Amino acid sequence: MTALAFLKIAVYFLLVLVVTKPLGLYMRRVFSGERTFLDPVLLPVERALYRLGGVDPKKEQDWRAYASSMLVFSVLGILGVTAIERLQHLLPLNPDRLPAVPPALAWNTAVSFVTNTNWQAYAGEATMSHLTQMAALAVQNFLSAATGIAIAVAVIRGIARTESRTIGSFWVDLTRATLWVLLPLSLLAAVVLTSQGVVQSFSPSAKVTTLDGATQTVPLGPVASQEAIKELGTNGGGFFNANSSHPYENPTPATDLLEMLLIFAIPAGLTYTLGSMTGKTRHGWAVFWAMGLLFLVGAGAAAWAETHGNPIHHAAGVDPSAGNMEGKEVRFGAGDTALFATVTTAASCGAVNGMHDSFTPLGGLVPLVNIQLGEVVFGGVGAGLYGAFVFIVLSVFIAGLMVGRTPEYLGKKIEGGEVKLAMLSVLVLTFCILVGTAAAVTTKAGLSSLSNAGPHGLSQALYAFTSAAGNNGSALAGLNANTDFYNVLLACAMFFGRFLMIVPILAMAGALAAKKKLADSAGTFPVDGPIFTLLLAGVIVVVGALTYFPVLSLGPVVEQLLMAAGRTF
Repeated sequence: MTALAFLKIAVYFLLVLVVTKPLGLYMRRVFSGERTFLDPVLLPVERALYRLGGVDPKKEQDWRAYASSMLVFSVLGILGVTAIERLQHLLPLNPDRLPAVPPALAWNTAVSFVTNTNWQAYAGEATMSHLTQMAALAVQNFLSAATGIAIAVAVIRGIARTESRTIGSFWVDLTRATLWVLLPLSLLAAVVLTSQGVVQSFSPSAKVTTLDGATQTVPLGPVASQEAIKELGTNGGGFFNANSSHPYENPTPATDLLEMLLIFAIPAGLTYTLGSMTGKTRHGWAVFWAMGLLFLVGAGAAAWAETHGNPIHHAAGVDPSAGNMEGKEVRFGAGDTALFATVTTAASCGAVNGMHDSFTPLGGLVPLVNIQLGEVVFGGVGAGLYGAFVFIVLSVFIAGLMVGRTPEYLGKKIEGGEVKLAMLSVLVLTFCILVGTAAAVTTKAGLSSLSNAGPHGLSQALYAFTSAAGNNGSALAGLNANTDFYNVLLACAMFFGRFLMIVPILAMAGALAAKKKLADSAGTFPVDGPIFTLLLAGVIVVVGALTYFPVLSLGPVVEQLLMAAGRTF
């Protein structure tokens, strides 16, 4: 079982490697304004949207205007989604006559989908109407993902340009990310998913006769269209409560592989876009391999833990050959579920094909640490690259300290201002995770939602705030998050974890764009080789380890030691 799981990891990573360059080149052409094969169809649509929105596509913005446009657009998105949720009982396409979504839950869900988190404190098929699913949630799956891609492209321009006040236009980047990247790929993916059995229907449900002759009502809906962008946009919000473990969202091992590939496709491709737009393709590959190294280590650890199973189960007479099958679908098995969990948390996706709460402590530690590292192990669409940019700046700064010279990154001096902004981005995530977790485990309102005491209860609360602040959206499902306390607090973590990280990063991009480019010298630290790859991976791990090791040692680490000893708390 373990050998097969490792083979599947290798095959999956090879497929990611295959799509990285062509997709990265395509995105460079899209955002550089070069001609693409979709131009005859999409250019008229793009021009019409600019006329409708009063946008001058030739007018670029500095980082402040870019950030302001992004924030205004996002706040309007939150208000729009909240309004549709609160009014869904009065709107069409509500065949089950679902009531209005309660205020705290509506606020939480709106923030969740606009920030690309897709944290779900509700059962999708029993809470949201078809109109809400399509016009509010699925639309934000596109727009929040396009926002992330736009920010990443703006950062790349900041790195590539010299003595420039502007880093592009948010409205142009948002439009091109949606029309040229997300829509075509989602349409293709939705058709493939439908051909494999993923449901796409406006019917509310179907009555079927079961094998024992009883009648069962099976919920239906426009699933395939949402499933495609949910994975491609690293959103993660499931149409059904069981998410990608539901057979109508993910019916076969083939769809399972496709959905995992969709999750990594754009984040991996953007590393090549970085290298191509800056004229340093080797640097793009160095960033790719730093991410790839961390992913392979995490996937290997999770697969080993889950395929070896739980010694407590073995002592009770459970066959150890199948691995830890608690909370997993038989059609996927322990190895595939461990791989999916690693992929979805290495990216800021949050889709799940098994219940992370039932993983072994070591298997559950990997998804948790993936998010705590900053969602940069490929990361979300756009978010992974601009998050990695923070660690690239820190890595170059550390390398400069080691050799006793001013740090440089692709010919630009890295000075105190950039390092302070990078650390501010890191501290925002840390603050939201640790302070939120502390509030959850020290208050009656927080403790009342935990289904476990001791180390696992701490892990449930820690995972919730890690997932929210990291804009991931997955969860240890034993936590009842649909309370006013968690709906409000987690929404705040999602909002600040997204936007208080983006604004300093855009400021860094603006500062770099304004700098002069220096010629390489004998003392220039190369950022395109294996040494840089290892340094970047090391800095990501060390920052995460120093920040979160104390709380991890009280949660999953203690659980793992207890499990190894054949004991539970």
